Amino acid sequence: MEIKYTNKINKIRTFALSLVFIGILIMYLGLIFKTNPIIMSILMILGFLAIIASTLVYFWIGMLSSKTIRITCPSCEKETKILGRVDACMHCSQPLTMDKSLEGKDFDENYNKKKIKK
Repeated sequence: MEIKYTNKINKIRTFALSLVFIGILIMYLGLIFKTNPIIMSILMILGFLAIIASTLVYFWIGMLSSKTIRITCPSCEKETKILGRVDACMHCSQPLTMDKSLEGKDFDENYNKKKIKK
């Protein structure tokens, strides 16, 4: 059984996109309560805040993405970005690392944490 790894940048972008849809859904639920302006207003504001949060997450990952290391994946030979000590290829999900001490070890995202619990 092959384990499918995902790229950290893509995970964060997926989270930001889900915030947009959640915000729209919350605002849509607000339309159901047209007769109660207080509930409708609260839901519209919450939906708007979710969309603003999504914008902030997209901005943050854009800034973070500009500081990543670009490499060519040895598996698919496409250019990808590595964020942290270990990451996965954006295209083929191949586990990647730039740390020589981690080469040959099993892929574990905990290697990116400052303190690794033993």
